[in-house]
Amino acid sequence: MNYQKELEKVISKIKEKQEIPTLLLHVCCAPCSSYVLEYLAQYFKITILYYNPNIYPNEEYTKRYLEVKKLIKDMPLPNKVNIMECSYDNDQYNQLIKGLEQEKEGGARCNICFRMRLEMTAKLASENNFDYFTTTLSISPYKNALLLNQIGQDLSKQYNVNYLYADFKKNNGYKRSIELSKIYNLYRQNYCGCIYSKKIEIKE
Repeated sequence: MNYQKELEKVISKIKEKQEIPTLLLHVCCAPCSSYVLEYLAQYFKITILYYNPNIYPNEEYTKRYLEVKKLIKDMPLPNKVNIMECSYDNDQYNQLIKGLEQEKEGGARCNICFRMRLEMTAKLASENNFDYFTTTLSISPYKNALLLNQIGQDLSKQYNVNYLYADFKKNNGYKRSIELSKIYNLYRQNYCGCIYSKKIEIKE
């Protein structure tokens, strides 16, 4: 499936109906959010969900959260963007990935992390009657868009809420996120989030 084409089909229908649907957008950080917000805020009423218990340490979690808040304050967007924060519980993440600490980056440990964050997004989207849910994670060239969209599809059925298919790195999305990060002077972390990825330090 071409996930960018699927997203474009949804946007085309929105333009035809001239009604703005609601979207619960899971975000991991401000740089990854920048292009996605620039793109999607034209078509959706967006609420950001900052749910990332994988991030270590607590200071890093808070720093990224504040950067997201700064971005939506500074960035001119056609529709107001709200933000929803969940409580930080790194112990929850550690319990879920127990036994997988030595897995390579991008392996089974990351799969569990993706599902954990997307499931919370789907659950809250369903409970709060959002039209769609999705995540910014696919903008990273280091993230598996196929896996993310498959997880989203499964959770869409489980929680009875529409998943917005996407591969935000397409159409130079990742490149644009770097440009926007410079424009808004955003903090760009040098690791994905968890203590295990911190040892690798790949520039997101």
